[in-house]
Amino acid sequence: VQPVESGGGLVQPGDSLRLSCLVSGGTFTNYVMGWFRQAPGKERGTVGVINNEGDTTSYADTMKGRCTISRNNAKSTLYLQMINLKPDDTAVYYCAARAESNPAQLYFRLGDYDSWGQGTQVTVSS
Repeated sequence: VQPVESGGGLVQPGDSLRLSCLVSGGTFTNYVMGWFRQAPGKERGTVGVINNEGDTTSYADTMKGRCTISRNNAKSTLYLQMINLKPDDTAVYYCAARAESNPAQLYFRLGDYDSWGQGTQVTVSS
């Protein structure tokens, strides 16, 4: 499958932003999805993940409480809603897919995902 992110941009501290990831080339409900980010000079890390049915999520500590991952399986689209953004949230945000039809299964590590988007830049600055 091919994920394509959108929705990034320049925002001010305290703002909210929603990223989208449209997935094509496969049956969306057969994939666990994740959001990841890479800040300048840092390694790519996990923001959070969601199971194939969209009813189970898990978040990294970095943005826990300030972000929500959801998916619309009818639209083959993954979302990342972020609130109260901080300058440290400045990064390229990526979505990724991993084939998995078991709704009880989640994957949290970058290496578990094999289909990646090109990323969307989010810059938080006043």
